[in-house]
Amino acid sequence: MESRSQTWCFLFFFFFLLLSTQTYFCVAVDTISSGQSLTFNQTLISTGGNFELGFFKPGNSSNYYIGIWYKKVSVQKKTVVWVANRHSPLSNDSISSSEFKLLDDGNLVVLNQSKITVWSTNLTLSNNNAMNSTHQVVLRDDGNLVLRNGIKDSDVYWQTFDYPSDTWLPGGKLRYDNITKKPQLLLTSWKNENDPSEGLFSLELIPEEKAYVIRWNRTERYWTSGPWNGQTFSKVPELRLNYIYNFIYNPGVNESYFTYSVYNKSNISRFVMDLSGQIKQFTWAEGSQSWFLFWSQPRTQCEVYAFCGPFGVCSQGGLPFCTCMEGFEPRSPKDWNMLDFSGGCVRKTLLECGDKDVFSMMSNVKLPDNEKPLQSAASADECKLACTRNCSCNAYAYTSGCSIWDGDMLNLQQHTDNDGDGSDLYLRIAASDVRKSPGGKSKGSNSTGIIVGAAVGILALCLFLFVFWRWRKRQSVGTSKTVVEGSLVAFTYRDLQSATKNFSEKLGGGGFGSVFKGILPDSTAIAVKKLEGLGQGEKQFRSEDAKMLNWKTRYQIALGTARGLTYLHEKCRDCIIHCDIKPENILLDADFCPKVADFGLAKLIGRDFSRVLTTMRGTRGYLAPEWISGVAITAKADVYSYGMMLLEIISGRRNSEHSEDGKIMFFPTWAARKIAEEEDALALLDSKLEGDVNEEELTRASRVACWCIQDDESHRPSMGQVVQILEGILEVNSPPIPRTLQVLGENEENIHFFSDTTSNRSSQVQSTSSASSQTKSSISSTSSKSQKD
Repeated sequence: MESRSQTWCFLFFFFFLLLSTQTYFCVAVDTISSGQSLTFNQTLISTGGNFELGFFKPGNSSNYYIGIWYKKVSVQKKTVVWVANRHSPLSNDSISSSEFKLLDDGNLVVLNQSKITVWSTNLTLSNNNAMNSTHQVVLRDDGNLVLRNGIKDSDVYWQTFDYPSDTWLPGGKLRYDNITKKPQLLLTSWKNENDPSEGLFSLELIPEEKAYVIRWNRTERYWTSGPWNGQTFSKVPELRLNYIYNFIYNPGVNESYFTYSVYNKSNISRFVMDLSGQIKQFTWAEGSQSWFLFWSQPRTQCEVYAFCGPFGVCSQGGLPFCTCMEGFEPRSPKDWNMLDFSGGCVRKTLLECGDKDVFSMMSNVKLPDNEKPLQSAASADECKLACTRNCSCNAYAYTSGCSIWDGDMLNLQQHTDNDGDGSDLYLRIAASDVRKSPGGKSKGSNSTGIIVGAAVGILALCLFLFVFWRWRKRQSVGTSKTVVEGSLVAFTYRDLQSATKNFSEKLGGGGFGSVFKGILPDSTAIAVKKLEGLGQGEKQFRSEDAKMLNWKTRYQIALGTARGLTYLHEKCRDCIIHCDIKPENILLDADFCPKVADFGLAKLIGRDFSRVLTTMRGTRGYLAPEWISGVAITAKADVYSYGMMLLEIISGRRNSEHSEDGKIMFFPTWAARKIAEEEDALALLDSKLEGDVNEEELTRASRVACWCIQDDESHRPSMGQVVQILEGILEVNSPPIPRTLQVLGENEENIHFFSDTTSNRSSQVQSTSSASSQTKSSISSTSSKSQKD
C-alpha cells in the first residue's frame, strides 16, 4: 500500500508539473504557431537574446501595448523599437485576459478581454496558403517579427520591417511604391513619451529627388537629406563613418528603397523619428550603459517646424525650448509637462479690439511664418494703425515693409543676446495681460512723464554704476572672475600681471612670446603667453629627462585634445574655432594631460550660424584647403589641422620636412595611401616604439586622421565624432585618399615620400633638452619646473 501510495504521489506530481509548464511545451522561445497566443506574463525572445516581444506599459501611462524592445540593453525603461496597437491601447483592467494570437487563417491579432480584435495584420491569404499550411510567427535576432509559412521558411507573408513605428533598425527598408507613387511606409514619431500613437512628425522617401524628407502633419516639409551621391546624402555626411548605406532607385521596378547596416555587427544601433521632430541615430555604449547620440537632423530644435505650436516661442538658449508669448498660456499644461508642445498656446484674455488693446514689443526674434505684407502702409505708424483697425490682426512688424499676422503664429524664434540679425515684433494683447513693472504700472504705459523720469533715473544710475565700476576695478586687482558655464572669461592685463607675480616665473618660449606660470585666486594653475615680438620665432617647451612618450600616453594626448576641441566647438555658448591647431599649441601638464592653448587667432561663431568669413590665419602645413580658397570656414577647419597633428603623434614625424637634397618630404600623402590602399596602419607607427602598440587603437587613430584631412569639409567628422571613434564607441571604415594629396603625389619632381626604411625621421612625439637640436617636438611636455608644480 505504501509503495502504491508513493507511485500515485509521483504520478500526481508529474502531471501537476506538466500542466504548470504547458506554456513552455506549447510556445517556443522565439516562435508561436497557428492557434497559439501570448498572454500578459509571456514573451518571445529572439534566438540570440537581442530582442524581446510582449505586453508593455510606456512611461507613466495606464495603457498597455504589444511591442518589441531590446533585451540585452540594460536601462531603467524599455527601449521600444516597434508597437503593434499604437492607436488601440489595452486598459489596465483588461490586460490580464488580453492575448497576442496567431489565428488559423494566418492573421496575427491583438484581442482584448472580450476577445474583440483591436489590431490585426489584415492579411487575405489564398485558400491554399490558409488551409494547407502551418503558419508561424518568429522574432528574429535583428528585431524583425516575421509571419511565414511554417513548412517553407522563405514564404514570408508579413513582417514588422515593412510596418515600422518610429524606429528603423539595420536591415530594414524605407520603401516607395513606384506604381502608386506613394511611400509604402513611414517612420512616424510617438505623440509623447507616454503615448506611442502617431505624432506630428514623419520621415519618408522621395525617390525622384534621391532623398528622404521630414514632414510635419504629413504635409509641411521642413528638412531634406539632400540628394544621394552614391555614398551618402549631401546633408548627412556623418552616415559614412559607421554605417553602410544603400539607396536603390529604379522607376522600372515595383519599389525603390533605402537600407543600411553597421560595419561591426556587434554594435547596437537604431534610427529614430523622435518626438522632438528630429531624426536621430543612436549607438549603444556598453561601457557607460547608455545610448549615445551619433547624429541628429535638423541640428537645432528650433529648426523643427511648429515645434512649439501656435503662439509658442522657441529659444535655443536653454531648456525648456518652448514658452508662450506674452498674454498667452499653454493650451494643455499636461501635454507641455510631457514635452508635447504641439498644442501651442491660447490667449489668457480675449481682445476687445480697437484702441483698448496694446502692443507689446518682442525684440531680436525670427519672425513667424505666414505673414501678410501690406504695401499700403509706408511707415511703422501706418503699419500699427492698420493692425489696430483689423480686429483679427494678432501682430505686426515693420522692417523693409509692413507685415501683419491674423491667424495662428507659428515658428516664432527668440534669438540669443549675441545674435544681431533678429527683428522687432509687436504683439497685440489685452491691456490687462501686460506684464507689470515692480511699481505696479503696466509695461505698455504711454505716460510721457513716466518715460522721461525713468530715462533720467536710468541715466543717473548708469553714471553711478560706471563710476563705482571704475573704482572697484582699481581696487580689485587679482580678484576672482565669475565663471559662467559655456562662456568665456576675460582677464585684464593687471589681472594676469598679478596672477603671474609680474611675469616672474618663466616656463619657456612659444609663438611670438614667452610663457609664464600663474595662479588664479581660486588656486587654478594657468600658463600665460606674453607677446614680445613677431620676430622671436618658435621655441618649444622641453622637459629635462628627454623621455620618449609611449603609445598609451600618445593616444591619451590625442583623445584629450579631441575632447578639448569638442568642448570648444559644441559645448560653449558660442562655437569657438581655434584656427591654429598644431603640436606647439598643445601643452602637457605633469601627468601629460593635454591642454589646448594659444587662442590668439581664435574665431567665435554664434550658434545660429554655421560658418564665418575671415582672413586666412593659422600655420602652414596645418591649413585646411578652404583657407586657401578664401571661402567661409567652419569648425571643420580645426578638424583638418587636428588630423595633420594626429598623423604626427602616430608617426613621430613632421608632416613635411626638407631633406638634405632640398626636396620636400611630405608624410601625409604616403600615410593616406597606406591606409586607403593597403590598410597597413603599422607602417605609420614611430619606429622608436618598436611595435609596442595597441593595434586596434592604432587603426582607429590612423583611419580617423585620414578622414579628418579630407578636402571636402562635409566628409570630415566632427570633433565629437572623433572622440567617439577614439573611445571605441563608433566604428570607422577605411577613408579615401584626399584629392589634394593625390595631386601632390602625382607631382613628385620636388617631393619625397616617406617609406618604411626612412632613416632620418625626426622624433616628434618626444621630449628633449637639447637646445641645439634642429628637430621640433610635435607634442612635448612643459619644463620640469612646471611639472613639479
